[in-house]
Amino acid sequence: MVLEVTNTADGSDTIFRGDLDQHYHSTFGALQESNHIFIENGLRFAVQKNRTGSGISLVTLNILEIGFGTGLNALLTCLETEKLDATIHYTSIEPVPLEEFLWRRLNYPQLYTDTGPAGIYQNLHLATWDIPVAISPRFTLFKVRKTLQEYIPGELKFDLVFFDAFGPDAQPELWTEQIFRKIACAMNQGGILVTYSVKGIVVRALQSAGFLIEKLPGPPGKRHILRAIKP
Repeated sequence: MVLEVTNTADGSDTIFRGDLDQHYHSTFGALQESNHIFIENGLRFAVQKNRTGSGISLVTLNILEIGFGTGLNALLTCLETEKLDATIHYTSIEPVPLEEFLWRRLNYPQLYTDTGPAGIYQNLHLATWDIPVAISPRFTLFKVRKTLQEYIPGELKFDLVFFDAFGPDAQPELWTEQIFRKIACAMNQGGILVTYSVKGIVVRALQSAGFLIEKLPGPPGKRHILRAIKP
């Protein structure tokens, strides 16, 4: 497996995985892609939806991420907790964690003017696997070192899913009706799934698994993204 750090068009780094011919993020901009798909159309949408439904200001969300990868989605989510007045329990599945020399080369902490994100980013990667770790008073990380097929959800039900696996051409086994049914069973009613892929096989698999599909405008370099709701 060949992994190489590369820079994307918005100045943020990503990693190229040679054996799959896949980048971990969009080459048009790793940071803006994660912000657009998973934060703006995932996290912020879910917080507003839960806040409107409950009538309370403080929101607690259980998030499942498929693919911890570089840790960028987890970092951005953790940084949003204070802004959104939210408490997050964040479960992330990753069978092949990055080695330390690679994640330390990524420039995400340097994209911010203060030092806080650097400490959070390091703590996310150094957090012990397979046990919950409090990264901040409002963000608890539970990294699971398993494949999605091996993962067995516990009693915790998820409100939001970041489906950020490698693409369906590279890992078709992760984008099936069976997988999406498994995820749906681990979600609360009204739960939200967001992903970057809008391929027909992905849409059909999600619909067959019972999700309601919404195509949304994508980030630079991508026409559309998907948001799916468990009825």
